[in-house]
Amino acid sequence: MNIENLKMFCLVVDEENISQAARLSFVSQPAVTRQIHQLENFYGTLLFDRAEGKLKVTETGRMLYPYAKSITNDFHRSKEAIQQATGEYNAILRVGASLTIGEYLLPSLLGRFKKQTPKIKVTLTIKNTPSILEDLSNDVIDLALVEGIVEDNHFVVEKFADDELVLVYPSDHPWRDRIEINIEELANERMIWRESISGTRLIVENTLREYGVLDKIESYMEIGSTQAIKSAVEAGLGVSILPRLTVARELEQGFLQEMKMTGIDIKRNLWLVKKPQRFNRVGVSRFVEFIK
Repeated sequence: MNIENLKMFCLVVDEENISQAARLSFVSQPAVTRQIHQLENFYGTLLFDRAEGKLKVTETGRMLYPYAKSITNDFHRSKEAIQQATGEYNAILRVGASLTIGEYLLPSLLGRFKKQTPKIKVTLTIKNTPSILEDLSNDVIDLALVEGIVEDNHFVVEKFADDELVLVYPSDHPWRDRIEINIEELANERMIWRESISGTRLIVENTLREYGVLDKIESYMEIGSTQAIKSAVEAGLGVSILPRLTVARELEQGFLQEMKMTGIDIKRNLWLVKKPQRFNRVGVSRFVEFIK
């Protein structure tokens, strides 16, 4: 049994393509095929179905995949543990973050972490919450920081912070002379939303639905970027409810204004998500301690 064969098998499954796995591993396509054949000979079964020119994982291949992932991950962690004990270890931390956290919170957070642990190499991937959790599931990243709802029970999920959602409006809006509004008044405004899969939008919609306002909002605009939403609000195209993290600078500089809603306080949890592991990477353990 060759650990590299198992590693290559997992990569082919993840990429669904032998050529891509070969490119990512800097080896030839025949070399990848040879490794897969060696595994198939060892287990005495086909791991991929190559019919009709398409590569599909067989039932036995799907059975092998989680074991192969666990074996290769434990093998690499064993190397890290020994290298750390002998003083030859360079820790790597692969962090994934949803858009808001990755763009507005993590840069300063990782900067402070790097000052405390300069020997740990950190990489950061920023995507929407579903994509980041998919990367975590496929071991592309070591841990995830997300603000969206995490529904997968196979993950270990811990709250590490919270963030307030605030109603923002342009400086020349009729609200400028008011201290607060009733939430029902939002039905008369042009709301600017994030895309439908956004964790922030789901939280806002649930709140508006709870107060019977969501179905009354007829005029709205959907934009897939928080920065673009801020620009649209500033230009007078509507109002929006956004994380305070994302609008703190604009509120301070007066480009946007904040309006309180009577009796309404919308907050969301920020989550640290990991896969359950028998042995955590040193970088992961250090970062989790730092976050807490």
